[in-house]
Amino acid sequence: MTYLTTISSPVGPLHLASDGSSITGLWMEGQKYFAATLTGETQKAPELPVFRQAAAWLDAYFSGEVPPALPPLAPQGSPFRQAVWKLLLEIPRGQTTTYGALAQKLRNQGISAAPQAVGGAVGHNPISILIPCHRVVGAGGSLTGYAGGIAAKQQLLELEGVDLNGFFVPKKGTAL
Repeated sequence: MTYLTTISSPVGPLHLASDGSSITGLWMEGQKYFAATLTGETQKAPELPVFRQAAAWLDAYFSGEVPPALPPLAPQGSPFRQAVWKLLLEIPRGQTTTYGALAQKLRNQGISAAPQAVGGAVGHNPISILIPCHRVVGAGGSLTGYAGGIAAKQQLLELEGVDLNGFFVPKKGTAL
């Protein structure tokens, strides 16, 4: 059984999924790959303790406060994607990194990785915001590749105090 709830946020409605004890999904309204990892029966359960814990974390995050400990997370994906998502959790609030830098970290761990493969894993992150995929930027500082949309990525980075001077948003169809 997958449990679901929706909470409001400054970036619009956030849809959460849980297995009953861990967060398994967090998607923005209309996000690319929305609910792609949901399988089986679902049931609304807004009072689930893990949803309350996630809501408290998100409330603190969006208020600009230091959030409490993350709720338990259980994203579903291949071992490669799991390795990438684990690295995303290491990116400090208010900082960014590149797909290439993440690929290098994986190679340093003995995991074969190219920036494009890392980008695919980042793009399929099923637990947006809590697993901070918005902190990954393209080479040269391009704000690209966010499944929740570039405007939401900019909003989240600004909320975290990232100075966006020097970053750019590529036009559709522009090669990076």
